[in-house]
Amino acid sequence: MSRFAPAGLPVGSGRIVLDLRRECFGDQRSWASLTPAEARGLAGLLTVQARVVEEEEARRDEPAGQGDGPLEVHRVQGDHYTTVVRGHRIDTDQPLTAEGTDEGPTPVELFVASLASCVAHYAGRYLDRHHLPGEELRVSARFTKAPGPIARIGTVALQVTVPALPPGRTAGLLAVARHCTVHNTLEAPPEVTLDLTTGSGSTQ
Repeated sequence: MSRFAPAGLPVGSGRIVLDLRRECFGDQRSWASLTPAEARGLAGLLTVQARVVEEEEARRDEPAGQGDGPLEVHRVQGDHYTTVVRGHRIDTDQPLTAEGTDEGPTPVELFVASLASCVAHYAGRYLDRHHLPGEELRVSARFTKAPGPIARIGTVALQVTVPALPPGRTAGLLAVARHCTVHNTLEAPPEVTLDLTTGSGSTQ
């Protein structure tokens, strides 16, 4: 029997008691008495509803401009490339130790940065929506390459740092951040096509 049960309920009654009062410190109390099966069913239903709400919050936070227009990458020199996104310029290169000129992050670093910045965006929106301080929000990332002949990222570890949160907000923030667009894309990779256009304008 729950220690939150009202006075007078027989010990060992085989019931789970839920306090339904509306205010945390109110005097008006209303109790619901549940069997273990009913309690498990309610817990499952609440879990499903919480997931739906978190996914709806994540969709509201989705950045605008998804899929609007192409991104274009132009070679500058050697391993130095410039990507143009809606007029914004992003430089990528290789470090000096890899025979590059270090004019920008590597494409792989930029990939990890896109994940970290997407998580930060969703976390920031969550903090703003719940009127929580977000000025010190920070997301750090570490990654390792996977072993084997195929070049790919094996692990990415993200660390979200925020000021102290009220009870119950930590799980909500992490759930919303995990539903960011880039993270969702990694969970269900998109179909990627690759075509070649020659100098004559023909596509192969």
